[in-house]
Amino acid sequence: MKKKWYDFLWIFSLIYLILGFFNILFAWLGLLCFFIPLVISAVSGTKAYCNRYCGRGQLFSLLGGRFGLSRKRDIPKWMKSKAFRYVFLIFFFVMFFVMLWNTYLVFAGTAQLKQAVTLLWTFRLPWRWAYHGTLFHQGVAQFAFGFYSVMLTSTVLGLVTMVLFKPRSWCVYCPMGTMTQLICKIKNKE
Repeated sequence: MKKKWYDFLWIFSLIYLILGFFNILFAWLGLLCFFIPLVISAVSGTKAYCNRYCGRGQLFSLLGGRFGLSRKRDIPKWMKSKAFRYVFLIFFFVMFFVMLWNTYLVFAGTAQLKQAVTLLWTFRLPWRWAYHGTLFHQGVAQFAFGFYSVMLTSTVLGLVTMVLFKPRSWCVYCPMGTMTQLICKIKNKE
């Protein structure tokens, strides 16, 4: 089977993580992974992004499948349940809004820029080498640190579930996948 251009979007996911490691402002590119799936599902009423264009899912398939880094076991039923997926989506939204609040505080001048990435919403990793000031307000960098934290955390969770279960187990409870599924249900009721 001949490879198509979108079969190589895993490279974008990898480059994104690498660029954000060296310059945190590249984290803004992650918004593409946030808005494009929502737009595709709203326009087409399908999960085409998840099934075809998701570079992160492709990366997990590559690492877990081709490179054999997965145990290839079924994900537990409780992780597949609607309740878990929706609770995880709500939790992710809460963390996202906390990130937006922290960004607002820096823009408002009531908080200082925190040059740290928070991994798994708990572990603050100093990330001082990735930001050296720009022409932009420090709030721009604060958003980047927060958004990179979200993207790195979800990647780590995906890697852990990839190793423990099937390669694309993250896709079962991915917040973007849950949101696009909800959009598709609404769109297809019309």
